[in-house]
Amino acid sequence: MRLNRLVPTMVGAATAVLSVIGLSTSTIAAEPATADSPAPVVAPVSAVAAPETDDAQTFIIDGEFATDAPWAARMFSSGSPVCSATIIAPEWILTATHCVSSPSATTFRVGSLDANGGGTVVGVTETVAHPVADITLARIDQAVDATYAPLGSVGDVRVDDTVQLYGWGATCTGNESGCQSQFLKYADTRVHTLDGQDWLGGDAVGVTRINGIAAGGDSGGPMFATSPVDGGYYQVGVASTSDRATVSFYTDITRYRDWISSVAGV
Repeated sequence: MRLNRLVPTMVGAATAVLSVIGLSTSTIAAEPATADSPAPVVAPVSAVAAPETDDAQTFIIDGEFATDAPWAARMFSSGSPVCSATIIAPEWILTATHCVSSPSATTFRVGSLDANGGGTVVGVTETVAHPVADITLARIDQAVDATYAPLGSVGDVRVDDTVQLYGWGATCTGNESGCQSQFLKYADTRVHTLDGQDWLGGDAVGVTRINGIAAGGDSGGPMFATSPVDGGYYQVGVASTSDRATVSFYTDITRYRDWISSVAGV
């Protein structure tokens, strides 16, 4: 059974996001998150720390608050948060294809762990989707100075590895659009297969929860692994689908490095 995308599910009247996503309540869901914001503001991309609180809900679903992720980007569509993403080069952001409905309506907040403020808001001038896999590269309308996400290569992730998932997605099930995390979160998961499929049928890494799992709004966000080859910490996946409980599938970007390099030069 193919899991659903990681776009936030909604309760109540249909919305533009729901109509774009085509959610089905009869299937397990994992959906994308996109974002719109004010006009771009030029500013250094240095992460803004998340708040420290003893009683805060710790979800990605579940998981913990991130404290250092300068490569992270929150994605909006027409002002609404929809997905997560990563900055991989001065003018390029990597996310999931199913997150992008209208490039002209898409913006990203970069340089802040707070989806509601700080950092820089950038627009999109073009998007380039992979022909098979659920990954898209978005060219942004201004270069940003950041610590860019280092991208992994084949061999940097293995079955049984503990890997980290990052995103601003739902902290609940059900009305996910109403419980999107304000602050970036992460969760530890365990790789159970390197032979999965993403939403579009591309190669994917499948993971099971350790202390959390991806949910609606985490789509497009990264999976990071510690390489057994050189010990580096690399992005190896992009969130595509999840059952919101125990299993998520991330497009295996290590198998699409040549394509990413041909578009973004990294």
